[in-house]
Amino acid sequence: MQVHIPGREKLILSHLVLDFNGTIALDGQVLPNVQEKLTELHSLIKIHVLTADSNGSAARECEGLPVELHVIGKDNQREEKRKFISQLEQGVAVMGNGVNDELMFREADLSIAVIGKEGCATVTLMSSDITVTDIIDGLDLLIHHHRLIPTLRN
Repeated sequence: MQVHIPGREKLILSHLVLDFNGTIALDGQVLPNVQEKLTELHSLIKIHVLTADSNGSAARECEGLPVELHVIGKDNQREEKRKFISQLEQGVAVMGNGVNDELMFREADLSIAVIGKEGCATVTLMSSDITVTDIIDGLDLLIHHHRLIPTLRN
């Protein structure tokens, strides 16, 4: 996926890394319409779900989704998420909402904060390139990536 944003280098994205709880899921259950959007998006970009799986439901909820699920440990989640992002080839977009997402936001090429039912940690919000109030809007920014231009142009 390539997006030319006036006043910035061309944005070339190969990976999308999604937080699970608070981002694509609420109370351990994938939110309505997320599966449809991920199915639409997976032909454009490789999708990863990165989670500590605090509700123990991520594997079940991600079954059948066009994503690679990566479960991290319960300790030092901020650093584990940052390290995961740094090991991917360049071209990484991330979406999340928690304090443990802040370092991956700083590492990524494009970071989208999602202020959903769980809210969004201020430190993560301040590290984001774009903020949305619904995961569907965030996923739509990548599906219809021309929508990124008005918000990010210099």
